[in-house]
Amino acid sequence: MHQCSHHPLPDRFGRAFLIGIGLNVGFVAVEGIYGYATDSLALLADAGHTLSDVLGLIMAWAGYALAKLPPNNRHTYGWRSSTILAALFNSLLLIAAVGGITWEALQRLREPASIDANTVITVALIGVVINTGTALLFARGRKTDLNLRGAYLHMAADALLSVGVVIGGVAISFTGLLWIDPIISLIIAAVIFIGTWSLLKESIALVLQAVPENIDPQQVLEDLQSFKEVTDVHDLHIWAVSTTETSLTAHLGAICSHSI
Repeated sequence: MHQCSHHPLPDRFGRAFLIGIGLNVGFVAVEGIYGYATDSLALLADAGHTLSDVLGLIMAWAGYALAKLPPNNRHTYGWRSSTILAALFNSLLLIAAVGGITWEALQRLREPASIDANTVITVALIGVVINTGTALLFARGRKTDLNLRGAYLHMAADALLSVGVVIGGVAISFTGLLWIDPIISLIIAAVIFIGTWSLLKESIALVLQAVPENIDPQQVLEDLQSFKEVTDVHDLHIWAVSTTETSLTAHLGAICSHSI
């Protein structure tokens, strides 16, 4: 049997989750206060959506923290696969958010609602700063960890949505055309869906213990067969233990009298 694993991510991402959650909880309070003060359904709805961001970050952080727990007799790989579940949860949460944005946009196309453009623009600009800053906390980790990529995409998607709100607010303040806001929302929903689809597919594949996309099983087989002592390779299995670690098992026939 052979097992290989990537180096775990540094502990600084634990601090990144804490900062990101704190910033978004603060933003929920800001949106809720201004939404109530201005009687803006849009801001109150977005405050609810931001709460889903907090939930997504908490899930990703929980998976990241659980992955560091040591193995025991019951969990021989520890809790590393919790990062895969967190990535799957985040992708499903994003897909649900896309559905919510689409539904709300279609409703507003049928019944356009007047908005306080200046207030919406101001709060959305705060959202751009907070969501972009939170996404950047995970920008480096997204390249090596599917769980961190889920957190990154979640916050980047919200930053994009906030940019769309700003653009829509500015356009509406100049033209008075209320349908601009839902149209921009539909475009952003499509962009988020496209970006999330690969995360969803990959996380489902890892849950089903498929070979990670960055590994070519045929090449692994050929590499094992290339050893002169190896005469036969069968029962080759490759799967992800976590979003950063991959395991391999195989039965190797050898020239020598003892097994490898």
